[in-house]
Amino acid sequence: MTHEQITTHDPVASGLVASLRPLLAAEASAEAPGCGTEPGDLEQAVWLRLLERLGTQGPPDDPQGWLRRAVRTEVRRARRTARREGPSDREPADDGAHDPERLALAAARRRDLRDAVRRLPGRCPRLMEALLSPHDPTYREIAGELGISQGSLGPERSRCLGCLRRLLAPEVAAR
Repeated sequence: MTHEQITTHDPVASGLVASLRPLLAAEASAEAPGCGTEPGDLEQAVWLRLLERLGTQGPPDDPQGWLRRAVRTEVRRARRTARREGPSDREPADDGAHDPERLALAAARRRDLRDAVRRLPGRCPRLMEALLSPHDPTYREIAGELGISQGSLGPERSRCLGCLRRLLAPEVAAR
């Protein structure tokens, strides 16, 4: 359901949608990456909630507050769905995952990546090793281990990934 479909039926809804559209776009753009969904999907879900509300209870008293709460509710719903529908531990039988050639190539790629990580400057090797850890530590655990603030991990990670990208670019191009 899009905002155009809502506005074609009801003049009250039309005004409400027009006033909420920029706020919903901003909220959805801010929240969608954190829950693994697209902003448009999040917007559509909230428009649907608004339409349901208009049909049963009428317009909300505080439209902006209602919209923010509706976005957060949809984000929580998307996260719960993602957890329930998470990746399967079992792969299809015909995927070739046990193919010796594929296993050897994957191992070689992992070795190349680990070698490149070790060549990174500063504390990038330790940060990247922590991020690549099979134990999947949280940012809080990584920050504690490295002795840096949790808030600086994102920018540090971006800088390290940029260095890694530049380091690997000639090797990837040579292949």
